[in-house]
Amino acid sequence: MSDILIKFLLASGTLFIMFNIAGLLTWVERKQSALMQDRIGANRASIFGFKAMGLFHAIADVLKMLSKEEFVPAGANKFLFNLAPYLSVTFALVGFAAIPIGNQLIMGARVIELQAANLNIALIYIFAMMSMGVYGVVLAGFSSNSNYAFLGGMRGAAQMIAYEITMGAAIMGVIMVFNTLDLQQLVRAQGEYLLGGWLPKWGIFVQPLAFILFLTAATAETKRTPFDLPEGESEIIGYFVEYSGMKFGMFFLADLVETVLVAALMTTLFLGGWQVLYLHPDGFHFPWGAIMTLPHLAVVGLGVLAFFLKVSFFIWFLMAVRWTLPRFRYDQLMNLGWKILLPVSLINIAVTAIIIILLR
Repeated sequence: MSDILIKFLLASGTLFIMFNIAGLLTWVERKQSALMQDRIGANRASIFGFKAMGLFHAIADVLKMLSKEEFVPAGANKFLFNLAPYLSVTFALVGFAAIPIGNQLIMGARVIELQAANLNIALIYIFAMMSMGVYGVVLAGFSSNSNYAFLGGMRGAAQMIAYEITMGAAIMGVIMVFNTLDLQQLVRAQGEYLLGGWLPKWGIFVQPLAFILFLTAATAETKRTPFDLPEGESEIIGYFVEYSGMKFGMFFLADLVETVLVAALMTTLFLGGWQVLYLHPDGFHFPWGAIMTLPHLAVVGLGVLAFFLKVSFFIWFLMAVRWTLPRFRYDQLMNLGWKILLPVSLINIAVTAIIIILLR
């Protein structure tokens, strides 16, 4: 099997898994919000009387959106109007190509990196793709020939730009500590231990302030409560108000895909990625001296499982935040981004640089 085919299969598999996780979140969000609010949640859609705890509602949503008429407003720019939802979904999806979901898989003489795009500037690539997502928001608002959609698009653009700058500044401390932009190498660097082997050198422990800053900014990047100002129904009608059918569904799906991407990025940067506590290439090495040897495939499999469990934790957390906190006012949103988060992230960079110099 050629390297190109292996990379194609790995990329296809990664996108398939992530895309389906995003689709499943339509059910997770309903059930998690119902649990938090002491409700039953989605439970009506069924196939031959079998309801599967409401899982079929995701299928019903897709069928409903596919069957709805696609409407283009009078005076709208038809080309840009139809292009915008595809841009939003595409740029959200392609970021997954640089996320390492596991360690090296060794099959005979072949070494396979469980990362579709093994880039030495993977972090820059992901941020470039995330920043391009703003075009889908702006074009949707601009091309709809609607003042409400235009205002939503402008709000979305201003919010995404403000918080993407904070995201970039927040991770500078992580880059300075681990000295790499290659996400696979960054995850491997988090396999070291501190305090005599008891504390993993994960990003959350060496850069706790950066983690809080990045988590806040990344939540705003997904445009979900409490940062859902571009589509805040109580005060403005969102940038995709004129969309119907599957194009509306694509904007909704793009938000969920971004949620999964943000969770995967936080896992990679701050929670050790596919690293498992005390798990080394040959098995477990515990700090009290015990050793448990494992076969290579078991070690790699545990790493992949750990990655997706960590991603699931962050998704759960983002969903919990979405159904707990109220929406900010727009002036509060901008003040938080420009006057608090960005200055604090710059201070974190300066303090990190001073500590690194002193330790050397």
